[in-house]
Amino acid sequence: MTTCPGCGLEMPARSDAPADGYFNTSRECWSVFTEVAGAEFSNALIFGRVHQLTVDAYAVQHAGGPHPDKSVDIHLVGLHLVNECGIAPTAAPPLMQRLASAVAEWPHFERPRVEWTKTIFDVALAAGDSEQHVHAVRAWSGTVWRAWAAHHAAIAELAALVMKK
Repeated sequence: MTTCPGCGLEMPARSDAPADGYFNTSRECWSVFTEVAGAEFSNALIFGRVHQLTVDAYAVQHAGGPHPDKSVDIHLVGLHLVNECGIAPTAAPPLMQRLASAVAEWPHFERPRVEWTKTIFDVALAAGDSEQHVHAVRAWSGTVWRAWAAHHAAIAELAALVMKK
């Protein structure tokens, strides 16, 4: 068995699982993420409704290790834009890209010390049903966003840099 250092997902070890090397993740957890992302890319309805939330939630749930602060911060802002500002997931990427160019020094937000109750595996379990998939992503991403509550004010300040323009 392997345990993901980012989310704690326990899975049977697979010697053929792909490595990521960027996120703080196990090979097995990364493999589940790539399967979910592939399912989202193959379904325009799901993609438009939640793909950005999937990417942002996965990125910040797997903060640490080689994952740089800039990436974590930008994905946290993505979750803020959707969850707190009501921006559609498809409208967040241009704002996140603008933020990537606007900040010279990225703050370090200490990752929450929580036992994750939801992971990408919960989304994978909804495979084949678009509405269940969307619901699973929203529930999981909401849990991830709430876990970072200690940093919400600072994340809102980062988001404000691109919301004013």
